[in-house]
Amino acid sequence: MSIQLSEVVRELPVSAETFGIIAFSIFGLLLYLVLRLDK
Repeated sequence: MSIQLSEVVRELPVSAETFGIIAFSIFGLLLYLVLRLDK
């Protein structure tokens, strides 16, 4: 699993920093939606 993930990351057109920012923003958005729907 982790080997496949690293292979995919290596083939991504974006850099690791950009991927991290995108992943973090998506995670934050999901967390925000979960907290909103929880009330």
